[in-house]
Amino acid sequence: MPSIIYDVAVSIDGFIAGPGADISQFAHAGPVVEAYSARLAGYAVAIMGAETYRFGYRFGLAPGDNPYPHMTSHVFSQSLDLPDTRAVTLHRGDCAARVRRIAQDAPGPVYCVGGGLFASALLQAGLIDRIRLKRAPILLGAGTPLFAQVPEGLRLRCEQTQTYDDGYLFQDYAVIRAAPS
Repeated sequence: MPSIIYDVAVSIDGFIAGPGADISQFAHAGPVVEAYSARLAGYAVAIMGAETYRFGYRFGLAPGDNPYPHMTSHVFSQSLDLPDTRAVTLHRGDCAARVRRIAQDAPGPVYCVGGGLFASALLQAGLIDRIRLKRAPILLGAGTPLFAQVPEGLRLRCEQTQTYDDGYLFQDYAVIRAAPS
Protein backbone atom coordinates (compact mmCIF):
# COMPACT_ATOMS: atom_id res chain seq x y z
CA MET A 1 0.00 0.00 0.00
CA PRO A 2 1.40 3.44 -0.88
CA SER A 3 2.43 5.71 1.99
CA ILE A 4 0.22 8.47 3.35
CA ILE A 5 2.45 11.50 3.81
CA TYR A 6 1.66 14.65 5.76
CA ASP A 7 3.88 17.28 4.07
CA VAL A 8 3.44 20.72 5.57
CA ALA A 9 5.14 23.98 6.53
CA VAL A 10 5.20 24.63 10.26
CA SER A 11 6.44 27.41 12.52
CA ILE A 12 8.96 26.69 15.27
CA ASP A 13 6.09 26.86 17.77
CA GLY A 14 4.01 24.27 15.91
CA PHE A 15 1.51 26.19 13.78
CA ILE A 16 0.78 25.57 10.09
CA ALA A 17 -1.04 28.90 9.82
CA GLY A 18 -1.36 31.93 12.02
CA PRO A 19 -4.60 33.44 13.35
CA GLY A 20 -7.25 33.71 10.64
CA ALA A 21 -5.45 30.98 8.63
CA ASP A 22 -2.73 33.52 7.76
CA ILE A 23 0.18 31.92 5.87
CA SER A 24 1.86 35.16 4.81
CA GLN A 25 4.92 34.62 7.02
CA PHE A 26 5.79 31.29 5.35
CA ALA A 27 8.07 31.18 2.30
CA HIS A 28 6.26 31.41 -1.05
CA ALA A 29 9.39 31.16 -3.21
CA GLY A 30 12.96 29.97 -2.94
CA PRO A 31 14.74 26.64 -2.50
CA VAL A 32 12.46 25.22 0.22
CA VAL A 33 9.41 25.89 -1.96
CA GLU A 34 11.15 24.44 -5.03
CA ALA A 35 11.96 21.25 -3.09
CA TYR A 36 8.32 21.04 -1.93
CA SER A 37 7.11 21.46 -5.52
CA ALA A 38 9.38 18.62 -6.63
CA ARG A 39 7.95 16.35 -3.90
CA LEU A 40 4.42 17.42 -4.81
CA ALA A 41 4.96 16.21 -8.38
CA GLY A 42 5.61 12.71 -6.99
CA TYR A 43 2.33 12.37 -5.10
CA ALA A 44 -0.50 10.50 -6.84
CA VAL A 45 -3.48 11.29 -4.62
CA ALA A 46 -4.39 14.25 -2.39
CA ILE A 47 -6.63 13.96 0.67
CA MET A 48 -7.85 16.90 2.74
CA GLY A 49 -10.52 18.13 5.10
CA ALA A 50 -13.10 20.78 4.30
CA GLU A 51 -11.24 23.67 5.95
CA THR A 52 -8.13 23.05 3.87
CA TYR A 53 -10.23 22.77 0.71
CA ARG A 54 -12.13 25.99 1.51
CA PHE A 55 -8.79 27.71 2.16
CA GLY A 56 -8.11 27.38 -1.58
CA TYR A 57 -11.07 29.67 -2.29
CA ARG A 58 -8.87 32.57 -1.09
CA PHE A 59 -6.53 31.87 -4.00
CA GLY A 60 -9.12 31.53 -6.75
CA LEU A 61 -10.14 27.89 -6.37
CA ALA A 62 -13.80 27.55 -7.31
CA PRO A 63 -16.03 25.11 -5.41
CA GLY A 64 -15.61 21.71 -7.04
CA ASP A 65 -12.25 22.47 -8.68
CA ASN A 66 -9.29 20.18 -8.11
CA PRO A 67 -6.50 22.15 -6.41
CA TYR A 68 -3.97 19.52 -7.59
CA PRO A 69 -4.90 18.72 -11.21
CA HIS A 70 -2.09 16.17 -11.60
CA MET A 71 -3.56 14.16 -8.68
CA THR A 72 -6.86 12.57 -7.84
CA SER A 73 -8.16 14.69 -4.96
CA HIS A 74 -10.50 13.69 -2.15
CA VAL A 75 -12.23 16.07 0.27
CA PHE A 76 -13.66 14.85 3.58
CA SER A 77 -16.52 16.83 5.07
CA GLN A 78 -19.85 16.35 6.79
CA SER A 79 -21.16 19.73 5.65
CA LEU A 80 -19.35 21.02 2.56
CA ASP A 81 -21.58 21.50 -0.49
CA LEU A 82 -19.95 21.15 -3.90
CA PRO A 83 -21.48 21.12 -7.38
CA ASP A 84 -22.42 17.78 -8.95
CA THR A 85 -19.89 18.47 -11.72
CA ARG A 86 -17.00 18.66 -9.26
CA ALA A 87 -13.45 17.55 -10.12
CA VAL A 88 -12.82 16.21 -6.60
CA THR A 89 -14.41 13.31 -4.77
CA LEU A 90 -16.41 14.39 -1.73
CA HIS A 91 -16.63 11.92 1.17
CA ARG A 92 -18.95 11.93 4.15
CA GLY A 93 -18.98 9.53 7.06
CA ASP A 94 -16.13 7.38 8.36
CA CYS A 95 -12.97 9.17 7.31
CA ALA A 96 -10.49 6.47 8.42
CA ALA A 97 -12.12 3.60 6.52
CA ARG A 98 -12.36 5.65 3.33
CA VAL A 99 -8.77 6.93 3.56
CA ARG A 100 -7.58 3.37 4.09
CA ARG A 101 -9.42 2.28 0.91
CA ILE A 102 -8.07 5.26 -1.06
CA ALA A 103 -4.51 4.43 0.00
CA GLN A 104 -4.94 0.76 -0.91
CA ASP A 105 -6.11 1.71 -4.41
CA ALA A 106 -3.67 4.60 -4.95
CA PRO A 107 -1.13 4.26 -7.78
CA GLY A 108 1.48 6.10 -5.68
CA PRO A 109 2.05 8.13 -2.50
CA VAL A 110 -0.93 9.85 -0.90
CA TYR A 111 -0.48 13.52 0.07
CA CYS A 112 -2.27 14.58 3.26
CA VAL A 113 -2.90 18.29 2.70
CA GLY A 114 -3.36 20.75 5.52
CA GLY A 115 -3.71 19.64 9.06
CA GLY A 116 -4.97 20.34 12.48
CA LEU A 117 -8.14 18.29 12.79
CA PHE A 118 -7.92 16.15 9.63
CA ALA A 119 -4.27 15.14 10.07
CA SER A 120 -4.97 14.43 13.75
CA ALA A 121 -7.83 12.08 12.86
CA LEU A 122 -5.58 10.21 10.43
CA LEU A 123 -2.71 10.06 12.91
CA GLN A 124 -5.07 8.77 15.64
CA ALA A 125 -6.26 6.05 13.23
CA GLY A 126 -2.69 5.01 12.47
CA LEU A 127 -2.93 6.08 8.84
CA ILE A 128 -0.07 8.58 8.48
CA ASP A 129 3.17 6.85 7.49
CA ARG A 130 5.47 9.87 7.07
CA ILE A 131 5.54 13.43 8.34
CA ARG A 132 7.51 15.88 6.22
CA LEU A 133 8.03 19.24 7.88
CA LYS A 134 9.24 22.45 6.29
CA ARG A 135 10.19 24.13 9.57
CA ALA A 136 10.00 27.88 9.16
CA PRO A 137 12.22 30.17 11.26
CA ILE A 138 9.19 32.01 12.63
CA LEU A 139 7.07 32.05 15.80
CA LEU A 140 3.35 32.56 15.22
CA GLY A 141 2.07 32.29 18.79
CA ALA A 142 -1.39 31.08 17.74
CA GLY A 143 -3.29 29.72 14.78
CA THR A 144 -3.83 26.29 13.26
CA PRO A 145 -1.73 23.67 15.07
CA LEU A 146 0.27 21.01 13.25
CA PHE A 147 -1.96 18.47 15.02
CA ALA A 148 -5.04 19.19 17.12
CA GLN A 149 -4.32 16.07 19.14
CA VAL A 150 -1.71 13.31 18.99
CA PRO A 151 -1.70 9.73 20.19
CA GLU A 152 0.21 9.25 23.42
CA GLY A 153 3.69 7.79 23.05
CA LEU A 154 3.88 7.99 19.25
CA ARG A 155 7.47 7.63 18.06
CA LEU A 156 9.05 9.00 14.90
CA ARG A 157 12.38 8.32 13.19
CA CYS A 158 14.04 11.23 11.38
CA GLU A 159 15.22 9.87 8.04
CA GLN A 160 16.31 13.08 6.34
CA THR A 161 17.26 16.60 7.33
CA GLN A 162 18.03 19.42 4.92
CA THR A 163 18.99 22.93 5.99
CA TYR A 164 18.44 25.99 3.83
CA ASP A 165 20.35 29.28 3.85
CA ASP A 166 17.16 31.23 4.65
CA GLY A 167 16.80 29.40 7.98
CA TYR A 168 14.30 26.77 6.87
CA LEU A 169 14.82 23.19 7.92
CA PHE A 170 13.24 20.24 6.10
CA GLN A 171 12.77 17.07 8.12
CA ASP A 172 11.33 13.76 6.90
CA TYR A 173 10.07 11.45 9.66
CA ALA A 174 8.83 7.87 9.46
CA VAL A 175 6.03 7.10 11.89
CA ILE A 176 7.05 4.10 13.98
CA ARG A 177 4.22 1.63 14.43
CA ALA A 178 4.18 -0.23 17.73
CA ALA A 179 4.46 -3.99 17.33
CA PRO A 180 1.19 -5.77 18.19
CA SER A 181 1.17 -7.14 21.75
